Amino acid sequence: MPKPPSTSIASQDYLEQIFHLIELKGYARSVDIAANLGVSQASVSAMLKRLGADGLVVYEKYRGVILTSKGSDLAQYIIKRHEVLTRLLRHFGLDEETIYRDVEGMEHHISAETLQAFTLLANELDQNPALQKTLKKKVRHK
Repeated sequence: MPKPPSTSIASQDYLEQIFHLIELKGYARSVDIAANLGVSQASVSAMLKRLGADGLVVYEKYRGVILTSKGSDLAQYIIKRHEVLTRLLRHFGLDEETIYRDVEGMEHHISAETLQAFTLLANELDQNPALQKTLKKKVRHK
């Protein structure tokens, strides 16, 4: 998995949200981004201008947002990182609320190298139901 370019946590959250909206609806509007992230439309407009300046989105006021190729690649990396961490923690039988909270805390701070190691571990656990069962039992008994 390639190392992503340096972007702020907020930028990453916006890119992830824009990508999901485009997948779901075929488009992303600032009003939808604001609602989903729980921020003001003014905050969204400011961030979209910043993301546009970084070459990650194309934003036209009152029209909507599209991801550039660079923005789409970064958004997909961010989503993949989130999915790997979620998948890994599920192998330990943790509840979904704990997994969500922990992934949100970890995902922006994990190195590409550690993510690669976690990806390998999650893949191995996917292929080993017996080990999954053992880990879940051990986590429950602690």
